[in-house]
Amino acid sequence: MLTFLLSITCVIGQTDILDSGGKLSGAQASVDVKFYDLSLQINPDEKHISGKLLVDAKIVQPLSEFVLDLDSMLKVEMVRQITSSKSFQNVYFSHINGKIVISLTHTFQPGENIKLEVWYSGKPRIAPNPPWEGGFTFAKTPSGAHWIATSCQTNGADLWWPVKDHVSDEPDSMAINIRVPNPLVVASNGKLTSIEKHSDSTSTYHWFVSTPINVYNVALNIAPYLVVDGKMRSVAGDEFPVVFYALPEDVEKAKKLFPEIIAHLQFYEKYLGPYPFRIDKYGVAQTPHLGMEHQTIIAYGAKFNNGSMTGGKDWGFDALHHHELGHEWWGNLVTNADWKDMWIHEGFCSYMQALYQEDRLGKEAYLEYIHGMRRFTNVLPIAPNEVKTAKEIYRAPIYNKGAWTLHTLRYLLGDKTFFKVLRKMAYPNAEMEATSDGSACRFVQTSDFIKICEEASGLNLTWFFDIYVRQAALPVLEKTVENNVLFLKWKTPDQRPFPMPITIKTGKEWKRFEIPSKGISIPFDGKEAPIVDPEGWVLKM
Repeated sequence: MLTFLLSITCVIGQTDILDSGGKLSGAQASVDVKFYDLSLQINPDEKHISGKLLVDAKIVQPLSEFVLDLDSMLKVEMVRQITSSKSFQNVYFSHINGKIVISLTHTFQPGENIKLEVWYSGKPRIAPNPPWEGGFTFAKTPSGAHWIATSCQTNGADLWWPVKDHVSDEPDSMAINIRVPNPLVVASNGKLTSIEKHSDSTSTYHWFVSTPINVYNVALNIAPYLVVDGKMRSVAGDEFPVVFYALPEDVEKAKKLFPEIIAHLQFYEKYLGPYPFRIDKYGVAQTPHLGMEHQTIIAYGAKFNNGSMTGGKDWGFDALHHHELGHEWWGNLVTNADWKDMWIHEGFCSYMQALYQEDRLGKEAYLEYIHGMRRFTNVLPIAPNEVKTAKEIYRAPIYNKGAWTLHTLRYLLGDKTFFKVLRKMAYPNAEMEATSDGSACRFVQTSDFIKICEEASGLNLTWFFDIYVRQAALPVLEKTVENNVLFLKWKTPDQRPFPMPITIKTGKEWKRFEIPSKGISIPFDGKEAPIVDPEGWVLKM
């Protein structure tokens, strides 16, 4: 599934192997990957991997060189082109600075398909600080068994397999075949189709992803797992499997958490619509790192402890699981077309946690939770217009400021319109809600969200998003009180228009005021000045 970024090209593309995204090279913009088939053998004792990748792609621009990304710590042994007669032909390649440049047998034309097979091996990069700085994690369970996981969101999937490492292109489906020593179990994306036993005391786990998947979400989780499973009936009417891969030492804890997992799923379906990947499963795998939103196999490393995005207070729910599950909608169903729009993943998921408190405990809990997220370093815009890499955008406050932007948007639009907007952002129509095959998966930009908001509200909201997401500085609400008159005026960077209303509490009276560009004077009676924005709905200085 190729997004619309074909115009974004440059000569060399992203060259930093420890970063992901950026501008596509001309060669990589010329292909639309349809299918990956990854087969790997894992040697945990040696921390070594070996195998092959089959890539099937459609050509969208004339192409004589096919480019894949792969960490130079791994060795490419052979590249073969599969011909129209289904025979294999070795082709010349180079592997320099993390780029595999493959010379094709001829120049392919738009509309043609190409299949290539890349054989490779080596010791993959060890994740120094997973999941934020990724790679392979080779750990041990409490009983001393191998416990292995991959994580690569900011660094890119090319840390461990050959891939077009860009968020803008997702394969429509993928096969994942992983061979490990017994009794290790492989938990991966999609549906487990078979387990193949071998005479050398190893087994190959065959997984198949039926839906589009972002390549950083492809994940291996390997341990002597035990399975806790069940089924959930979706709001769409069908049932889908829910599976938790737990360490033997923690299987009872996993059983105890399982009802909460179902409750989290029910919450998201209530507000956003059906779980998107019902054709495969919803899975959770216990990992030696904190966690990640790997599609249909969430990495879970919270050690069965409740947490909070706000820090400190135990809110009585597993915050890590709740956040990562949210990415099945905000990130995996709806995927940013470029890293510059990553606030749609992280800010939206962060907001959903505040909304969960309201759903469980009421409005006061919602307000307390969202105000606990008011801390952020506001130095970069959360949705810049320029193309960004993963590491660049994560320097911006996409989590908390993203959540607060939605909080303020809710105030502006009102609950009815706001919740309509959220659901429409996830599923634009009822027909897409009814799907379970991945056809509802799509790429989005911030401009798409703005359009949905404007269509639902009937308002022009360019001013709102220009202030809150396109630049960094917060609006300042200037306040003066003199002779029983409250004067309010917005101050914005470059005097940008900002007609944001504000609620004023005077005694027992609450009233919402529009603030024109010249400001507004509000007379009041009594000794105490009115309280401006008493519940704290508007993000401001």
